[in-house]
Amino acid sequence: MTTNPSPDLLNRRESFYRELEPHAMAALWTRLRRLIPTEPTPTGLAHRWAYATARPYLMESATLISAEEAERRVLLMENPGLPGTSRVTNTMYAGLQLIQPGEVAPAHRHTQSALRFIIEGSGAYTAVDGEKTYMEPGDFVITPAWTWHHHGHEGDAPMIWVDGLDIPIVSFFNGGFREEFAADEAPVTRPAGDALARYGTGLMPVGYKAPTLNSPVFNYPYARTRDALYALLRAGDPDRHAGYLMRYTNPVDGGWAMPTIATMIRLLPAGFSTSPYRSTDSTVFICVEGSGHVMVGDQRLEIQPHDIVVVPGWARYTLHAGDDLVLFSYSDRVAQEKLGLFREQRF
Repeated sequence: MTTNPSPDLLNRRESFYRELEPHAMAALWTRLRRLIPTEPTPTGLAHRWAYATARPYLMESATLISAEEAERRVLLMENPGLPGTSRVTNTMYAGLQLIQPGEVAPAHRHTQSALRFIIEGSGAYTAVDGEKTYMEPGDFVITPAWTWHHHGHEGDAPMIWVDGLDIPIVSFFNGGFREEFAADEAPVTRPAGDALARYGTGLMPVGYKAPTLNSPVFNYPYARTRDALYALLRAGDPDRHAGYLMRYTNPVDGGWAMPTIATMIRLLPAGFSTSPYRSTDSTVFICVEGSGHVMVGDQRLEIQPHDIVVVPGWARYTLHAGDDLVLFSYSDRVAQEKLGLFREQRF
């Protein structure tokens, strides 16, 4: 049973709190509910970046700065609820990168893990840890932490992709740093497609020991992914909260393809709408093909090919397909699962 404190006691409490401040102390009971809320609190806002709006700015940037001068010619997607942070969610980064024919984005490496999800173009490549991979729209490409990598373009039209990185997670641990390579291009020592042939066919070299927590496959071609998604249409009904949802896996152990970024892709058949869902991971969606909309609470976000949508963690949302809708997504779910923090709710 609680009693109402007297005015004198209330005044003394306030002076007590002020007296603690010069000693770098505070009373926990004044902050406990903010430190440990009754349920997760969404961070950032739901938002849509229309590709039709972003692309002209990205193309104009090529007239203002070269890929070499910029190092990476990228327009970042900053959550309007997290201004000045360069974050798309509280733990993730997102940007649209452009490389023009004949350009090279110089080689470097960093402790942050990166993914590339290809939006448009053909003929460009990324070279990762001694192997080139040529990229096509819909491909999911991994750049593991602390691997030398550079990008080049041997085609004849602009190449654009989404960069997703775990920069905020690494920054939280004060573990972010980088190194420049001595030349624009790092050495290529293996033929293109080597990693996919060795590790991506359901086979694995005898005696192979994984050097990192990342998948040894670093390009998951969309042609294969799309075939797998559409095969599910013939195998049964979609999950009512997720549609036909698949995750990219590490063939070594069957786990997530990356140690800090969970990557998934889903198909929603034409006219299908999901039941309401929420989870503790803030999620970035990229429309691969088709159209529809996302409802986040009462907010409706239309989605067309190449649009980017962010949904804050623990915000209730539904997905709605006009025609067949394919969505790639990434979040910090894998990190939350490893720490025992991930929760989801299906309504």
